[in-house]
Amino acid sequence: MRRKKTATLLITCQDRKGLVAGISEFLFGHNANILHADQHQDGTLFLMRIEWDLEGFSLPVSEFARHFEPIARKFGMQWRISDSDSKKRMAIFVSRYDHCLVDLLYRHKSGELDCEIPLIIGNHPDTESIASFYGIPFHFVAVSPENKQEAESRQQDLLKRNGIDFVVLARYMQVLSADFVSKYKDRIINIHHSFLPAFHGAKPYHRAFERGVKLIGATAHYVTEILDEGPIIEQDVIRVSHRDAIEELIQKGRDLEKIVLSRAIRWHLENRVLVCGNKTVVFD
Repeated sequence: MRRKKTATLLITCQDRKGLVAGISEFLFGHNANILHADQHQDGTLFLMRIEWDLEGFSLPVSEFARHFEPIARKFGMQWRISDSDSKKRMAIFVSRYDHCLVDLLYRHKSGELDCEIPLIIGNHPDTESIASFYGIPFHFVAVSPENKQEAESRQQDLLKRNGIDFVVLARYMQVLSADFVSKYKDRIINIHHSFLPAFHGAKPYHRAFERGVKLIGATAHYVTEILDEGPIIEQDVIRVSHRDAIEELIQKGRDLEKIVLSRAIRWHLENRVLVCGNKTVVFD
């Protein structure tokens, strides 16, 4: 079945009377057939996602900004528009653990993740064969305390040359610098192997095992300058018991990591996520 060509508008501004009417009237005035519309108020903040069919829409997407700007200025909106024909370009960073990488590449190949993956960057060469199997260029960039700035400079150059829109840390076991993060604000997605804010930082499975928890989790979040404190996109948990050895607990957790990370990426690709302070609003 042929997929509809759609456009999606994301809006954040202070809540005021007439907002929804103004947006709807603008779209109706250009013959838009609205497919989905959702909104949320967080205190005095108004957040909205609206998606419409581009068939019959009288305004080219390239001209949208010029015509919409008077309304956006009137209501003090922060906004962005995306159309379904414009695929986002995703880079994957990985270390030695390959379970999230393999899962993402399979989901991409099967069409579940509608994006382009121009490159994979690893700080170890272990996963190069996996990238080769899926026909994606792999770049080995070793990172150490002595060369961290140089390594990040090379990584950023690769991202720029490949026109990357956002980065996924698929169990990439390096902390990115504040400079790196600032260049991709709300565009770096990390998977952390615990139910944040519990057991942030290193070796969360081992600490959970030592604590004797009955639930373990995984958290996908946007990366900020503060480790494991970024806005959370998705989380999930699975039950464990005293019978689980640390190896079994880790295996259960890795299965969960793959699911949580893929959900977060899919929602990001579908323009369903708006950052609201240190939280997110995820429109379903």
